[in-house]
Amino acid sequence: MAIGARALAEQTCRTLRGAGHQAYLVGGCVRDILLGRAPADYDVATDATPERVQELFPRSIAVGAQFGVIIVVDNSAEEHPARVEVATFRSDIGYSDGRHPDRVVYAKSSEEDAKRRDFTINALLMDPETGEVLDFVGGRADLKAGIIRAIGKAEERFREDKLRMVRGVRFAARFRYAIEGTTFAAIQRLASEITQVSAERIRDELTKILTEGAARRGFELLDETRLLPEVLPEVAKMKGVEQPPQFHPEGDVWTHTMMMIDGLAAGSSATLAWGVLLHDLGKPPTFTPASGPNGRIRFDMHVEVGVAMAREICRRLRFSNEETEQIAALVMNHMRFKDVPGMKPATLKKFVRMDHFEQHLELHRLDCVSSHGMLDNYEMVKRFLEETPVEEVRPPRLLTGEDLKEMGFRPGPIFKEILEAVEEAQLNGRIHSEEEARQLVAASFSAGQS
Repeated sequence: MAIGARALAEQTCRTLRGAGHQAYLVGGCVRDILLGRAPADYDVATDATPERVQELFPRSIAVGAQFGVIIVVDNSAEEHPARVEVATFRSDIGYSDGRHPDRVVYAKSSEEDAKRRDFTINALLMDPETGEVLDFVGGRADLKAGIIRAIGKAEERFREDKLRMVRGVRFAARFRYAIEGTTFAAIQRLASEITQVSAERIRDELTKILTEGAARRGFELLDETRLLPEVLPEVAKMKGVEQPPQFHPEGDVWTHTMMMIDGLAAGSSATLAWGVLLHDLGKPPTFTPASGPNGRIRFDMHVEVGVAMAREICRRLRFSNEETEQIAALVMNHMRFKDVPGMKPATLKKFVRMDHFEQHLELHRLDCVSSHGMLDNYEMVKRFLEETPVEEVRPPRLLTGEDLKEMGFRPGPIFKEILEAVEEAQLNGRIHSEEEARQLVAASFSAGQS
């Protein structure tokens, strides 16, 4: 029978202890248990070497054995088995690349292991049998006070792994904590070195900031710590870019965007979150100030410019092609909702048939509530989706290419034109059957065309 991650972690500790080793729950899972939160995963720290762990757990996975890390898996589960990361107590020596230790020295002391971790709140150990917490770095006091504090000398911790600077911001945002003064100052001093971290790791941390339910605070902290201009300079340039007050009484592009990401629910999809963040990316470079007595601020072509910029960011941060296309589509289509009242039935049906349309609709809602507050078009689309049968939005095709060949048309570009004309008429309610489709084609196209 499959077991959960916590049960697997406790079972792992029992096995290690039964073999004469020390073993504790460690890190984020202990922090979350003390905060009354459900941990996302469980880690175990032990004085057993990786080789010894693999002896005790023969079907474990050596994902980072050179750094003392083995994955223990619940082999009784056929699908989505629980996994626990087991790490040997260690003391890391040097970090030339700003990410990996130059040399790993295994330690016998849990205290030594705790002191090489990133932040005090993440360096707590718990005896899974008694619930006793081992705290060698003041983590419990910082949890109680709501403080993110680097262990030991902050600059040393950040030079070991530069991504810790962004992680510190993420933890501060997620838990609504303050970043301790010397830790904050160290991030500001080293902010320019964040670019030494791989794009994928930066992307993943930024995505977590955007989707953990505290995106606005996270990005405000990225700005205050001087990290934002380094990781997303295009977003930093939104600050101070004025908008037409009749449409955006809330203020500049930065304020509008921060209000929108503030509305992202915890657990939002990554593509929606990035689409919201980047939807007005093209405004700073297309800003034109108001001129003349009746003039207003303009952002001509900001959508097209924004799409190109969003694609470049996605390329830089190594998003997948599928994610890139969805993020670009969200930027490209966010202004189309203003045209909904005047759309023909066919146009509206094709609009709501876009992939992941629920993301487009939610971005539009956030856009409205973070500016003028008018939700008329949003409600109109929602009603349309609720009241219109799926078979009307995606009706079965009335004609195929084979039908056109039977009617005497030669295969070629004309096929696409004909089939699109038939679909348009069908979606607009002008035709409803194959016979009516054939009559439309006969009346509109010549069989000699190709």
